[in-house]
Parts: sequence; C-alpha cells; structure tokens
Amino acid sequence: MTELGSLHSHHPYNLTLVKIFWVGEMIKVAIIGAENVGKSTLMNALLGRKVSETQPIPGTTKGVIRRAFGTVKIPKTIKNPLGGADELVLIDTAGLYDPQHELRGKVLSEEKFKELLKEIVSADIVIHMIDAQYGLHRGMEKLHHLLKFRYDKPIIVVVNKIDLVPREKVEELREVIKKRLEQEPILLSLVTYEGFNELLERLAYYAQYARRS
Repeated sequence: MTELGSLHSHHPYNLTLVKIFWVGEMIKVAIIGAENVGKSTLMNALLGRKVSETQPIPGTTKGVIRRAFGTVKIPKTIKNPLGGADELVLIDTAGLYDPQHELRGKVLSEEKFKELLKEIVSADIVIHMIDAQYGLHRGMEKLHHLLKFRYDKPIIVVVNKIDLVPREKVEELREVIKKRLEQEPILLSLVTYEGFNELLERLAYYAQYARRS
C-alpha cells in the first residue's frame, strides 16, 4: 500500500481551504483538522460573520468541497504595519473521523481522499487545527509531516478550545506538540478569542513568502 493509501485507510479527516487575495495575488490556505475541532467557527471568525454562501467546486465529488466568500481583517502590528482587509474564498469539505478514537471513524473513499489531498497540496499555507480536549491525532501527525517534509508546506499549528481544558493540561499538550511536530503551536479559544490575533499575524507573515499562484 502506498504512503497516501495508508494514511487514507485509517485516518480520514476534514479539510477547509481558504484563498486569500494578498496584494492582488491569490494565496490559498488549507485548514485541516478533526470533526468538531472548530474549522467552521474559525471561518466565521475570519470572515466576521456566519458562513452561508456556498457552491460546489466543478470537477469534484458531489458534497465533498464547497466555497464561501468574504473578507478577513489583518491587524496592524510591528511585524505587519499595514494591516488591511483581504478577500477570502473558503472551501469547506466533507469527510470526518472521530477525534476520540485513533482508528475508528467515517472512512473516506480513495477518490474523495485523493481530491482532498490534491487541494491541500495545492495550498500555499496550511493551518493544522488540534482539539485541546483530545490532543494530536496520529493520522493527522502523519499527514502533517508528509505536507511539511515531502511537499515543503509552511504549517501553522493551532490548539483550539483551550477554554474547555485546565491550563496545565493545555501546557502539557503544547509540549507534546512541540516534540512531535517540532514547532510551537498557537493556543486558541474561539470563545474568548485568546490567540486569534496571533493567528492572523502568523498568517500574514507566511503570506508574504507564499508562492503566488
């Protein structure tokens, strides 16, 4: 079985894609993570509204990928003095696994998995969302390393729902992620918005160096 096939067999996932028009050039950002990790909530937060306008993407399996349109506001900071508001095209997909179990969950077909993987690989930036309640899923860890080392994708790691977990547990998870993924995660709550500006700043930073498409 191929490396991609192995990932598909046991670790399906859900994916969201965002296309940011940065200084007139389109940059695509893929948001990946487990069921109920908060991808839709993050999309709403980025757009400043509830996402409602969607449409299927031509050439993909019915119901797998949808688009929504809006803008995201980037804050003015020392690293990003201009700030600004940029157009987004958000692409949300079906296909979920149970974050509470490593192997059990809804399995994507090979065709759907390849469609989703193709979309991720075409992205300039990846946001990997992790649920603070359940930690880092082994399948997502494999996918993370595949994207990082085989496809050379810049990845922003976000631990969401930190408001639902004791702080000491959040810090323990932070150390686990630093060891297993070899990078510092952003600690995020989409209830209190702790860490949200840091996410926007990191997104703005990577967007400067993304390969334009």
